[in-house]
Amino acid sequence: MAESLVVSYRSRAPVGLQRRSLPQNYCHSLPLPKPLLSLTLKSPLSLKYNSVATLLHRRVISCPAPAALDSDVPHTLHEGSVKHGSSKSFEQWDSLTAKFSGAASIPFLLLQLPQIILNASNLLAGNKTALLAVPWLGMCTGLLGNLSLLSYFTKKRENEVIIVQTLGVLSQFVVFAQLALAEAMPLPYFVATSVVVAAGLVLNFMNYFDCLNAAIWRLWEDFITVGGLSVLPQIMWSTFVPYIPNSIFPGAVAFVIAMVAVIMARTGKLSEKGVKFVGAISGWTATLLFMWMPVAQMWTNFLNPDNIKGLSTFSMLLAMMGNGLMIPRALFMRDFMWFLGSTWATLFYGYGNILCLYCFNAISRECFFAATTGLFLWIGMALWKDTVVYGYGSPFTSLKELVFGS
Repeated sequence: MAESLVVSYRSRAPVGLQRRSLPQNYCHSLPLPKPLLSLTLKSPLSLKYNSVATLLHRRVISCPAPAALDSDVPHTLHEGSVKHGSSKSFEQWDSLTAKFSGAASIPFLLLQLPQIILNASNLLAGNKTALLAVPWLGMCTGLLGNLSLLSYFTKKRENEVIIVQTLGVLSQFVVFAQLALAEAMPLPYFVATSVVVAAGLVLNFMNYFDCLNAAIWRLWEDFITVGGLSVLPQIMWSTFVPYIPNSIFPGAVAFVIAMVAVIMARTGKLSEKGVKFVGAISGWTATLLFMWMPVAQMWTNFLNPDNIKGLSTFSMLLAMMGNGLMIPRALFMRDFMWFLGSTWATLFYGYGNILCLYCFNAISRECFFAATTGLFLWIGMALWKDTVVYGYGSPFTSLKELVFGS
């Protein structure tokens, strides 16, 4: 699970060091400025250098401040309202938060490895029946979420998180291959899944290196938008079966709505805001899919409290750590969708299940209090450091800017 994702702008707002090059589709596909020149672009954006001394260290970008829901716009570096005390501390925190995000790949990979090793052992022992316990249909939902988030972060050029999402896709595909070998997953579904995974990885990395036709990329985005929006309400509905009737009605209705929205967006029947909203759906549905996982788990815990002892404390700690490592970067980048998904998964999936384990005496008091102390110290440090590098007097200013823009 990776959970789940806006960069705010302010006119004449200098930013930290340029660590990544701008993609071609960045802000209306404006070209990079030539070295040692000050220029003013005639588009709604303006990009200029203040002096030769700061040329290699700063960019001045002016874009309208987006709302929190408009999170489908690619940004390579945080271009927020910068009132930070020193560019050096800003640069250092930018680098550190990126490394934290990259380090999240370790706990996320460790989450999947035990299942892969167990499946391999059962296959070698000829115990194919054991793999029937792995819910491949539910894993398809996670795979769609990972592919959607991979597309989102590819456009934002968040290299470290691209690696995390790619590892998530590949590790899940390995499990699918094991299930197909054990005949626990029908071969036609495995072939279809393989095509989607291969297409998703190839298209995302071609887009990352700016060698993909825009029409093909839009087609891929439409696919994950329709898929994500169709799956989300169906998963939510299925969580509460048998207390509500088992039906595919929510998914079918969502599929029709998604198809109509995409067609209207592509044929120019929607306003500019409507088109942006449709473009942001895939990222938000992926985030909400991951956010729903702890809700489903809590519901299961409520219905079957005796089963909670079957939860792995180590897995819950890994989930909490992996998502928690992304919180500082999401806050620094003023990416509300990313911040919401990561924080929700950290608190309600990782820590929430640890709390349940403690309430049912499945873990020791020392383990629970160590996890609690470490988590809240980490979140407090992220808020404090972000406040310092931006020169604000309160972390609430950072949170306000995160949600509402500058």
